[in-house]
Amino acid sequence: MTINDIPLTTIDGQTTTLAEYDGKVKLIVNVASRCGLAPQYEKLEQLQKEYGDRGFTVLGFPSNQFLQELSTEDAIKEYCSTTWGVTFPMFEKIKVNGKSQHPLYAELTKTPDAAGKAGKVKWNFEKFVVTPDGQVHRFRPTVEPDAPEIVGLIEQSLPAQAA
Repeated sequence: MTINDIPLTTIDGQTTTLAEYDGKVKLIVNVASRCGLAPQYEKLEQLQKEYGDRGFTVLGFPSNQFLQELSTEDAIKEYCSTTWGVTFPMFEKIKVNGKSQHPLYAELTKTPDAAGKAGKVKWNFEKFVVTPDGQVHRFRPTVEPDAPEIVGLIEQSLPAQAA
């Protein structure tokens, strides 16, 4: 089983998998509306707008693991769209660490970060870039979505833009 086969539920309650995004560069982020890092939503949305039509998508996974997410999916959806203009796909609230860790995050957290550390998600807005060939790259929460190492990875993983 690959991460594309893991069952997921959208923020609207629809069952899906990452296979829906097969062949795309995916930026998977555990988000939280009441986190001090929530302004990263703006940069995530900018990436979605800039690269979305070239085979890229941000995928937001709300988590209350650090006690900073709103209580319902509807409240999260409203906050994200009205405050940050989020258009990228969002999913139901999940656990990113611990005994009830979502299977997607059980797989993603096996990937080490730039310092070689794998394991638990440290905080909200930890980022995983999954390239079309299935490679996972991990970026810790304080690495901004538009950091050169993330943008460079997105650009090198996308098809060349027509002149």
